[in-house]
Amino acid sequence: MHLVDQIKAKARTNIQTVVLPESYDDRMIQAAEMITKDNLAQVVLLGDPSVLEAKAQEMGVSLSGVELIDPKQAAQLDSYVVELVKLREKKGLTAEQARETLIGDDNLFFGSMMVRKGDAGGMVAGAFNTTGDVLRAAFQVVGTAPGMNTVSSVFLMVTKNPDFGENGVICFADCAVNPNPNAQALAEIAISTASSCKSFLGVDARVAMLSFSTKGSASHENCDKVLDALAIARQLDPNLQIDGELQVDAALLPKVGEKKAPGSAVAGKANTLIFPTLDAGNIGYKLVERVAGAEAVGPIIQGLAKPVNDLSRGCSVEDIVAVSAITAVQAQG
Repeated sequence: MHLVDQIKAKARTNIQTVVLPESYDDRMIQAAEMITKDNLAQVVLLGDPSVLEAKAQEMGVSLSGVELIDPKQAAQLDSYVVELVKLREKKGLTAEQARETLIGDDNLFFGSMMVRKGDAGGMVAGAFNTTGDVLRAAFQVVGTAPGMNTVSSVFLMVTKNPDFGENGVICFADCAVNPNPNAQALAEIAISTASSCKSFLGVDARVAMLSFSTKGSASHENCDKVLDALAIARQLDPNLQIDGELQVDAALLPKVGEKKAPGSAVAGKANTLIFPTLDAGNIGYKLVERVAGAEAVGPIIQGLAKPVNDLSRGCSVEDIVAVSAITAVQAQG
């Protein structure tokens, strides 16, 4: 079974509520129907119900089973205003400004507040809005997970070689969010990605902190950052299987791992790769995708207190469905 199909199957085991704020995009209306019919999640579409129903009918789409909420008329709007003022009071946000933000045309803050307050398990957006807009609402309203200050991303790389990672699937992070994480941020990315590995692959992570050096084969401040991150990650989670600094061949190939890092519990067996910079991560995942023919599932946002995921603005309806299933699985955790 394909990885996305496995994730969809897991989503069906414990139905979660996923809010789609960008109902003004036809793809979201189509995806809402597909998600509901496939029993992947309870969908909430944000917008004027009469407008949405008319638009759906015009498109030949059924919104049966989909909850339609107009933020401007929502019963929870007043309580959301109070909560947002409380969150942003140090920034001087007034109740009037909070209300305008929550009923704004993009619906991102209202959707994020639904997630924060438990009225939805997660949110999927970005078909229309930029990544910056989606993450800004998520960061300001949902916030980061306890003990975390770093929001990052993970790609699930489905390779054609079952000997790599976990039956051919490897977690790559961070490939989309943090340009040059310091040691603390890199450690938090490792912890978040290990949790994602467990959620999506169903196994404990074996985390390799990547570098151009393996176990002191080179001396450079960039290597020192990776070593510092390794030490911090071990303090944050003493039970985590993690090692570094490792070159990528030492992380993935048993014979190379045994030679370059003898005795390591991770070298040659890694299923989770933590790249030292966004340059390395973004280049790495695209090379594996384009040259090796791997499939990149993601980016999946991690490190938030509750799940919010960002889409490419060029996404397909099926992309929205898949990311909604991913978000539902994260919400189960």
